[in-house]
Amino acid sequence: MTAPADPPRPMLLSDRLPYSALPDRPALVAPKGSRLLVWIIVNVEHWSIERAMPRTVLPPPMGQPLLPDLPNWAWHEYGMRVGFWRLYDALQSRGIVPTLAINGIVCDSYPRVAGAALAAGWEFMGHSYVQVPMHKVDDQVQAIRQCVESIRAFTGKAPRGWESPGLTETDTTIDHLSAAGIEYVADWVADDQPTWIQAAPRPLVSVPYSVEINDIPLMAVQHHRSDELLHRGLLQLDRLWQDSAHSARVMAISVHPYITGVPHRIAAFEQLLDAVLAKPEVAVMTGGQIADWFTAQVPARAWTAPR
Repeated sequence: MTAPADPPRPMLLSDRLPYSALPDRPALVAPKGSRLLVWIIVNVEHWSIERAMPRTVLPPPMGQPLLPDLPNWAWHEYGMRVGFWRLYDALQSRGIVPTLAINGIVCDSYPRVAGAALAAGWEFMGHSYVQVPMHKVDDQVQAIRQCVESIRAFTGKAPRGWESPGLTETDTTIDHLSAAGIEYVADWVADDQPTWIQAAPRPLVSVPYSVEINDIPLMAVQHHRSDELLHRGLLQLDRLWQDSAHSARVMAISVHPYITGVPHRIAAFEQLLDAVLAKPEVAVMTGGQIADWFTAQVPARAWTAPR
């Protein structure tokens, strides 16, 4: 008797992104009058005091984690009560429309924050339902569905984009996102230009994100000075602008209210925004706008999937 065949293994996550040397690609033409596309991502999350905090600013006394973890919960809560509004004012006063990476539950737990972003015309991007790595979610399909439906119920339309908590994906996350109708992802920090990611039932666009111009690595992990986002951001802006002379590039700036929204860091963010706006041939766009621009030039039917 023949033993039953083993079920097929999911495609390795790395195999979903075929290698492509940037100099070998056809030039991408930026929207009229620009060469560099910049998108700003504001991440808003729900941290439950009943669970271990996703990140900490204070170690537990005597090295023993304690629940409830009041000081680290309050560190994040400051961002939702105060820090978000500094970011909001900085963006609104400059006429910048960012992309809001939002835990779906925030639509219910912080409707004042979500409502302000909606009224201002910000793009809502799924950031899972709660702030838990995708590897630790009991049911990814359900978590994605909850996030999508929460945003749809609050805004009137489903999110087109997705950023996983901590940029985490399992081997099957991208397929679940595709099946849920997500069109682009921000988890793949592997390129300066959008690319296609193999997924079923349809491929997704990877819009370039950043762990370099991102306040989590800069401040919460590497513990740089308050103005490091500005210093590094200016260097990134200048080089990507130079690189984009013959083919467009994308720059991402990612911030969190509880980190960049504090008094000693907000000025650096404001100055970086001013530098972006002052740079010639720079277009500030949302993630969805960048995905649309890319797919108009490199449609999925013209893309060769990995074998």
